[in-house]
This record gives sequence, C-alpha cells and structure tokens, in this order.
Amino acid sequence: MLDLFYKLFRKKKMNKNIISIIFLAFALFFVNDNFTSLNAAPAKPQTKTVAQQEKIINATCLNVVASPNKYLNKTVKMQATFDKFSTLGLDYSKALRKSSDYIGILVQRDDVIDHNIPLSEMKLFMKKEMAQKHIDLDTGDKIEITAHVFSTALNDPWLDIKKLTVIQKVKKQN
Repeated sequence: MLDLFYKLFRKKKMNKNIISIIFLAFALFFVNDNFTSLNAAPAKPQTKTVAQQEKIINATCLNVVASPNKYLNKTVKMQATFDKFSTLGLDYSKALRKSSDYIGILVQRDDVIDHNIPLSEMKLFMKKEMAQKHIDLDTGDKIEITAHVFSTALNDPWLDIKKLTVIQKVKKQN
C-alpha cells in the first residue's frame, strides 16, 4: 500500500499535501491499537482487588514469629487476641516507622491461656488514621489482621497492618 502512494507521489500525479494527509491517516489507522478493529468494544480498565494483586497467606502469629524470613515481603492474614496499643519498635532506624505517623499494637501469645502475655517479638504497626477508627479496642478482643511483613530486623517480623477487623468483642464485667 505504501509503495502505491510512493509511486504516485514520485510521478507527481497527486498533490504533495494530499499524499501527506493520506499517509498520516494511514499511519494513524494501523499504528493505534484502538483502530485495529472497527467493531471492537472499548477496553474496560482492569481493577484488581488487593487479594488478586498480592497473594495473602493465612498464618498464625507464632508461625510468623518462628520463621520471619519465610514471610518477608509477603502479606499475611492472622487471627489474634488484642492486648494493647504500644510504641514498641517505633522510630527504630533499621525498620523505620515514625511515631508521628504510626502506632504499634501488641497481640497476646496464642500458646499461653492461663494469663495474658504480649507477643512482643511481633512488631505490628498501623497508621494513626486507622488506629483512630479502632480506638475502642479492649484487651481480649478477637481480631483478624491482614498485614505486610516489611522487615525482619533483629530477627523479628515487622508488619504494616493493611486491614484490621474485630471478630469478637470481649464481654466487659460490671
């Protein structure tokens, strides 16, 4: 097709401006992906959920603490018992989460049932905006956490909480 235009142009049977316009239209038609099929429907933008973008691994808190390198740069989902908000681990330079932007939480050890012991080896951080939505958490509340393991500094797992769901509120004694 281009050869035909070139031959016509060389023989001066067509005006140079007309040839330029035809060539430009021809190039736009075949180069642009949207014109490859005249009957094709416009492409819908693809939106993926967090679960589709990144595989979420179901784990227990104790498993993550026992093998932090296994979970490094992965997202985990765990059920735990909330203990308290904490500043533990904040502002540590090797796994920096600034205390001006984040708050830590502690969960209770799953392997001790007769009294409450915080699992201090697991550093869980959430943005302060998220923490304000969960300010009513009480010690003993059952929670589900989806978090990304971003570091294994000090051979401990350091996690950014992406989602926190309260599964069961503790019954308050009057």
